[in-house]
Amino acid sequence: MLTSKKFEVSIVGTHGLIVPAEIAEPFVKAGHDRVEIRAFFDSNNIRFHGKLHHVQGQYRVSFGRRYQKELGVDRSDFFLLQLLENTTEFGVEIPEEFSAVFESDPEAMEGFRRLTDGKKRSLIYYVSRFKNSQTKIDKALIIAENIKMGITDQRELVKDRR
Repeated sequence: MLTSKKFEVSIVGTHGLIVPAEIAEPFVKAGHDRVEIRAFFDSNNIRFHGKLHHVQGQYRVSFGRRYQKELGVDRSDFFLLQLLENTTEFGVEIPEEFSAVFESDPEAMEGFRRLTDGKKRSLIYYVSRFKNSQTKIDKALIIAENIKMGITDQRELVKDRR
């Protein structure tokens, strides 16, 4: 499994991190532009998934305010980052509740697999943001029912039609 060394970064713009080419290119050349990212600051560390974007000759990853807050950094801080090969099926970690709903409903899972990769990740992120396990289950059930009704529009997939 590809794993980079830890390297120092700081936030560029509102929520970007520049990844040195010598760190990013082995992942991109191996077909892994979606990566697991680990960030370290003081005694805090977080992990999340992201995409290596090649913009104006530089490799970048997004590092939104949520991650900044979770890690405890602001724009003036320097911290460490490490990239790892992403081994998840859909490019992000799937909440247990989401997985259970779709594993128990083959028709919904089949429809979910037909969605674009971006829509899949977006729905997974949507369910992940809820803290309460029952809420995650309820939201996953709504998505599963909407998929079975043939709905593919992102905004419509999360609407409760009961």
